[in-house]
Amino acid sequence: MARLHAKRKGRSGSTRPFLKANPAWVTTEPAEIEEMIVRLHAEGLTTSAIGVRLRDSYGVPNVRLATGKTITDILKAKGVKIDLPEDLGSLMKRAVELQVHLKEHRKDASNKRGLQLIESKIRRLSRYYKEEGILPSDWDYSIKLAELQVK
Repeated sequence: MARLHAKRKGRSGSTRPFLKANPAWVTTEPAEIEEMIVRLHAEGLTTSAIGVRLRDSYGVPNVRLATGKTITDILKAKGVKIDLPEDLGSLMKRAVELQVHLKEHRKDASNKRGLQLIESKIRRLSRYYKEEGILPSDWDYSIKLAELQVK
């Protein structure tokens, strides 16, 4: 896969083996997995961190294969409100951290460019989420909003 803002190819990574069914060695019931997901979310973990914890600590290799639903779908079904999609939130967190860095180091041109690229990704993602109805149509990105929502 090519890089988004650079003229070079990306690093190749490992790919998950293609499985159509939950492995036979997974003994955890889907209801137990859903309870664990809600409990881990209550502890403050993000959806990706929940998936990693389920994989590493509880032996659930793939939540979708085990339950038939994604972690986000399970949380929505249990009535947990997710304010901001995780990928958008992490980009906004990076933008805030870069903004703090740039207040101290005003002449750091490479990081100024990095902030521009991150903000363009945020705007592109927010446009997608508005079209999908995940974000409200009047939601708009600003660095002040990012500081409030991320911290």
